[in-house]
Amino acid sequence: MRFETSQQMKLGQQMKLAPRMIQSMEILQLPLLALQERIEQELESNVTLEQAGPESEPEGGAGERSETGDVESAERDLEVTGGAEDFERLESMERDYEEAFENEYSAARLKREMEALSPGSGAGAGERDSKMEAMAATAARSASLSDQLLDQWRLAETTPRVRELGELLLSHLDGDGYLRTSLADLADQAPATIGKPTVEELEAALGELQNALDPPGVAARDTRECLLLQLDAHEREGTGVATPLVRRLVEEHLDDLLNNRLPKIAEEEETSIEAVKDAMVRMRRLSVAPARMLVSETPAAIVPDAIIEYDEEDDRYVGYLNDAALPNLRINKGYAKMVREADVDPNAKEFIRTNLSNAQWLIDAIEQRKRTLVRVLNVVAAAQRDYFDQGPEALRPLPMTQVADQLGVHVATVSRAVSGKHVRTPRGTVALRRFFSGGIQTDEGEEMSWEAIRAALREVVDAEDKRKPLSDDALSKALKARGIDIARRTVAKYRDQLGIPAARLRKEH
Repeated sequence: MRFETSQQMKLGQQMKLAPRMIQSMEILQLPLLALQERIEQELESNVTLEQAGPESEPEGGAGERSETGDVESAERDLEVTGGAEDFERLESMERDYEEAFENEYSAARLKREMEALSPGSGAGAGERDSKMEAMAATAARSASLSDQLLDQWRLAETTPRVRELGELLLSHLDGDGYLRTSLADLADQAPATIGKPTVEELEAALGELQNALDPPGVAARDTRECLLLQLDAHEREGTGVATPLVRRLVEEHLDDLLNNRLPKIAEEEETSIEAVKDAMVRMRRLSVAPARMLVSETPAAIVPDAIIEYDEEDDRYVGYLNDAALPNLRINKGYAKMVREADVDPNAKEFIRTNLSNAQWLIDAIEQRKRTLVRVLNVVAAAQRDYFDQGPEALRPLPMTQVADQLGVHVATVSRAVSGKHVRTPRGTVALRRFFSGGIQTDEGEEMSWEAIRAALREVVDAEDKRKPLSDDALSKALKARGIDIARRTVAKYRDQLGIPAARLRKEH
């Protein structure tokens, strides 16, 4: 075996993105809230970047800011920290010696007067005070599901052994409150600190746990047990939900209910379909995941990045950015002046020069993002006018390559510009990417997007006779009658995407 080394020259071309270009793309891709957070982080880390406007620092430079700003900051800190403890002690003394403190120097009055004299109060409140007010107005985060259930179990009257086994069971509940792990596996996985329990011990502890927790149905092992636990609770309360037929539906016919086999249930129970429907109405008071009642998950609010509105004067739709909440950034003149001064330390000058470059790049990247988004919005507003006038059924195909060619940019730029962003329109707030899709040509020669086809499918299903719902093949023929020629399997795919069940599950008996 022989090893050799050699040198070769090769001519080639490579395209590499500069770090600045990569960061500029990241800024373009950020939604409004993420961009706000990025700007705040940059304002905190970059001393040469500041917010323009009445709340910005004076233009006297770094020295002036350090002399006056630090003093004011120290005064505010003294009022917020030490003053708060003094007011608490004074209020405590007021409660103990109410008569002695009934005068004009009460703690409540002193506190109000100090807050009125505070530099951050009243009409001149700064950005920090507005953030504190927003945080104070925000609802406190509720306790987690496991913490709430553990608190309930600790209040139950039981033996110490059952209590620790119940805590073991609680630690294995999932987010819906179900115990998916078998008791045999739990017995094998139990920690040595509580000893090896038997399956019978865990079964008994589970029964006490299920009776102690509220709402009923928590700690069930499957859907049937969850519903039966709730029926037991309704029977104890006498609400009229736990009728014999309802209980038999849960115990014996749950699969038939899920598959809409009402005639079969009525035949086996020797009753009418109307009686089965009445029992199903009563069952609507039951929940397949009662543990979700304990944890309220508030959906995140969607803040539109842009707005598209109708301009009556020009008879067209126009788009503009919803960026009023974004701060106006500028370079601090004091630091910019220090770079040109000869008596400044070279290391400090290099540090300032680097930060000035980063600050200027961020300002330019944000302006470039604004220009790109506005251009894309105007193309969308012009191309999708029928959507804004008539609704989702009139949405037209709009490939990103077409928009990129029209704007003279790369298709990746358009993709990043619309990624994760929402726009408020006369038809509601929708994802900006929704306007970019392919489609087909109808029999009349009109272009129709896939989104419009799904909207048409929804219309056909909503208008069908629920006693004789249309199959996927019948839906395909109904769409073809509208000039939309798509295959049955495509109809099935779009039906699943829209959350529309199959025909046998849509049937009303």
